[in-house]
Amino acid sequence: MVDAGDDAPDFSASLVTDDIEPFRLTDRIGDGPTVLAFFPAAFSSTCTDEMRTIRDEFDRFPDACTLLGVSTDLPHALSVYREEYDLPFGLVADPDHRAIEAYDAIADFDHYGVDVVARRSVFVIGADGTVTYRWLADEHGQEPDYAAVADAAAGAIAPN
Repeated sequence: MVDAGDDAPDFSASLVTDDIEPFRLTDRIGDGPTVLAFFPAAFSSTCTDEMRTIRDEFDRFPDACTLLGVSTDLPHALSVYREEYDLPFGLVADPDHRAIEAYDAIADFDHYGVDVVARRSVFVIGADGTVTYRWLADEHGQEPDYAAVADAAAGAIAPN
């Protein structure tokens, strides 16, 4: 289990912004904190509430922060989702489960006939590649404390 103080596990996936491109976490670490917000499924009610809240709270995050939503959805589905909800941050498509396995952020949705999805969780990674904050949902439908996440991102900025 990845915890605060651990080195952030690396993974590769697809990054969905205005385009779809290859993504490797270590290539993005270094300029400021990185927030990984894992969510189970695009277009589901709680996940959409979460992504819209992050969108609406986006200005609370430091300018130097890279904020990324991560799910096991396919890149093209996340592209439509990002556009429909006007999300100002990138989404990481992890259909091969590399990210959720690396962070042990795995949930099953057997009741929906889906074996594996991302467990709703948030990790803040400092510019040095160390996890500085971790939150994992304990129950279905639980959302993170968004102010605490923004504060953790601000606290992960190294002083000049």
